[in-house]
Amino acid sequence: MEFESTNSGTTAKLPILKLGEYEMWVIRIKQYFQIQDYALWDVIENGNSWVSVAQTTQENGTSVTKMYVPVTAEEKTNKKNDVKARSLLLMALPNEHQLTFNQYPDAKTMFAAIKTRFGGNEATRKTQKTLLKQWYENFSATSAESLDSIFNRLQKIVSRLAILGVVIAQEDLNSKFLSSLPSK
Repeated sequence: MEFESTNSGTTAKLPILKLGEYEMWVIRIKQYFQIQDYALWDVIENGNSWVSVAQTTQENGTSVTKMYVPVTAEEKTNKKNDVKARSLLLMALPNEHQLTFNQYPDAKTMFAAIKTRFGGNEATRKTQKTLLKQWYENFSATSAESLDSIFNRLQKIVSRLAILGVVIAQEDLNSKFLSSLPSK
């Protein structure tokens, strides 16, 4: 995530969801929302407490449906936060998914749909975890790589495992790093 200093404080670049990187995107988008305004992330986690309800009445023998708008300052703030969170979520999606997710009426249901679509199910996460464990076990370096490059590759695997709930002890990580180094 890139940070830029401005006169009004700190702004961050909106993280765009990339296929296969849902877990990292969730971490980044949560940070982004919290930097912008913590209430925005609260809307995604807990939903908007104000819901527009249509009421139908009879006037002169005709049915009239009215949508009520927020009245109190709190209702207006809740609605504003939901609209902003929903808009930011849409902007964080790749263009080809904009129409698919635009149909969701609020930020909480939209985020749940994004999770369902991109987060995968339990079987997918289990397969991903198994694959990453294999990459960790079979990790090796070539003599053409720098120490930084080797360490960064290994750390990326370990970080992705941690996101999926697999914690590797520092001692094991150090041992794996040293044993993967080329004999040179």
